[in-house]
Amino acid sequence: MVESPLLAGIDVGTTNLKVVIFDCAGRVVAHAHRPTPTHYPRPDWAFYEPEEIWNTLVEAIRTAVAQIEHPERILGIACSSMGEAGVPIDAQGSPLYHAIAWFDRRTEPQAELLAQTLGRERVIAVTGLDLYPIYGICKLRWLRDNEPETFARTDKWLNMGDYVAYRLCGVPATDYSLASRMLMMNLRQLCWDVPLITDAGLRPSMLASLLPSGTALGKVRAEVAEQTGLPLHTVVATGGQDHICAAFALGVVQPGTALDSIGSAEALFFPISAVIDDPVLARMGYAQGAHVAGGYYILGGQFAAGVSVEWFRHLLAENADYATLVESAAKIPIGSHGVVFLPHLRTANTPHNDPLAMGALVGLTAEVNRAAVFRAILEGLCFEMRSMLEPLLRAGHVPQATQIIATGGGARNSLMMQIKAEVFRQPITIVDVAESAALGAAMLAGIAAGVYEDAHKAISAVCSSLHTQQIEPMPLGIERYERLYTEVYQHLYAALRPVHHAIRAVQAS
Repeated sequence: MVESPLLAGIDVGTTNLKVVIFDCAGRVVAHAHRPTPTHYPRPDWAFYEPEEIWNTLVEAIRTAVAQIEHPERILGIACSSMGEAGVPIDAQGSPLYHAIAWFDRRTEPQAELLAQTLGRERVIAVTGLDLYPIYGICKLRWLRDNEPETFARTDKWLNMGDYVAYRLCGVPATDYSLASRMLMMNLRQLCWDVPLITDAGLRPSMLASLLPSGTALGKVRAEVAEQTGLPLHTVVATGGQDHICAAFALGVVQPGTALDSIGSAEALFFPISAVIDDPVLARMGYAQGAHVAGGYYILGGQFAAGVSVEWFRHLLAENADYATLVESAAKIPIGSHGVVFLPHLRTANTPHNDPLAMGALVGLTAEVNRAAVFRAILEGLCFEMRSMLEPLLRAGHVPQATQIIATGGGARNSLMMQIKAEVFRQPITIVDVAESAALGAAMLAGIAAGVYEDAHKAISAVCSSLHTQQIEPMPLGIERYERLYTEVYQHLYAALRPVHHAIRAVQAS
């Protein structure tokens, strides 16, 4: 073992590609990021070019490694990534088609067809998830239906994080957490469900071997070492889905804790000890899956958290800086502006699970200014997450969290965190970790490389050095947000649903 080993974590996110190198205590020693190159060829379509993603990552890895005085200290590397985006490769490992983005809507017909073919109840019982267009099974079926020659040549389908690991070391594999987002894994048995896959018209052989997160796949290929500066002895490990890696990095692995991971999308994540047998939850959009630290999780969330903030900045705020927007919105008294935001810019998620839903700003008057609308955006995002949490608590599927840890870009928004503490009616702990998903991936690499004995030792080594800040709710804020939530926000989706569905029908005609 080299002295003072380092570990690299890659995070393939919706907005940015990040490469971060950490010491064994989780402190950042080198960092590089690049925008995630994303293509939007037509309405409701979005994709990534695999070679473009890989070449951009190679540049970022090289930039990060160049900041290290002795790169031979880098012992392991792993990747966290967005879920529900995959790359078809041929027998020689070359990508055959673009990677359909997780939020791309082209697969809606495939989801409807598979619901008829497989039956939603069967899918829920096997996978812990309802049939939703974003999942890998729908993207594979779309490929079969629309690009049959490409489908016939596909040797393996690799999730985005799997694809990066494959390019690093040449070994195709899928970890349980990313496989959880493909709608093809038996969640209780942690294996591919061959009858389900076959009945969906797909080939089980197209799926890579399933392995726990933190499993050593091999060493960095010589070509990659030359391109990036990574040492040849660097161990490449299975990583995991970004939100799940972030939970691991922050020690959210036991029931009774919760993670609020706020990025382009937002997820409220609860560790659970066993799969919850309740199909109603899946139909409401709650997702269960395998935790990278072992055990399981249940989460709900929204697709348009950071997206809503960026949408506002670009469309209505002339790209004003965040500090200016927050400062002006903080001066608006709670409830005085009358504006309420429904953040369904990318459909409605839990607990509504409505792909036809749309966003809305209601309560607009001529007196409403930019600051009031921005505050309403932040409040709507917080209200939406509370509406996701309450059904889980009412049904007793998760206990009231003794600690809610917030992380991600949204956690740096001080006003939103204060609003969230008051909407949730309990303190929120902010953990000062710049890149928690990348840190979780690096910790998994450390397990594979033998730097940490196991997941618990990795958490112990890292979490003791994390800086935290507790946001306490103010009584007046709790009182006012309680009224806004119960008397207004709770009724907003149902009131607008018929209108939004009618708009979708007009669009489709």
